[in-house]
Amino acid sequence: MTDHPDALATLRAATDRNLALLATLQPGAHAHARLRNEVVEDNLNLVTHACARYTHRADLREDLRQVAAIGLIKAVDGYRPDRGSGFLAYAIPTIAGELKRYFRDHTWAVHARRGEQEQYLRLVRARDDLSARLGREPDHAELAAHLDTDEATVRTGLELGAALRADSLDAPAPTTGSGDDGASRGDRHGAPDPALDLVVDRESLRPLIAELGERDRRILKLRFWDDLSQAEIGERLGLSQMHISRLLTRTFTTLRTGMLATT
Repeated sequence: MTDHPDALATLRAATDRNLALLATLQPGAHAHARLRNEVVEDNLNLVTHACARYTHRADLREDLRQVAAIGLIKAVDGYRPDRGSGFLAYAIPTIAGELKRYFRDHTWAVHARRGEQEQYLRLVRARDDLSARLGREPDHAELAAHLDTDEATVRTGLELGAALRADSLDAPAPTTGSGDDGASRGDRHGAPDPALDLVVDRESLRPLIAELGERDRRILKLRFWDDLSQAEIGERLGLSQMHISRLLTRTFTTLRTGMLATT
């Protein structure tokens, strides 16, 4: 699959057409399955883009690609052309959500055998179900009865889970008598700088913005540096608010395509 911006723009247009056609086909039919697979294959670059931030987890590389691909398939199946802001706006958070669920449910602070992980997750699900039903957290006897097992197994499973999970940063920090007692562990750690997360995107956008036409660059500056509304920009440039909106949408599409091409 090519990463050339023009080719990507053509591919995005083809994806939009295919998704509109897909919505008219009967799920399960041969034509639907064939077109669905084509849309998924055409957009596998979104999988690469979503996994790029986890390159430091080389041990999970293939697992993450598979999980992200499942997210892409869910996005294709769940997307409705007549709703939202386009397939990219729907697919990217769908894929990201699938990856987050994978990290929540399948990664552990300490290595454990699959059977131990499944035992702990089964106990957690049962505890959550009973908590919702009882309005309080169940005790070991209630959990054992619910799972048709004994209290010793429940106790061992929950202790195993505690050993496998790193302490939550939301948990109360040990008392120190320093005046900040009652704070969580996270409260005593330095906060991340949100600006750091923007560095890569900003540096990637810089050359892409430089390639825009003078009018498009000026509109971006008025909108995001000078914080003017679309109507105010239109007044300055002698254009309608709707025209400014269309120009901004076109510019965003160009920049998004360029960003995807760099991944």
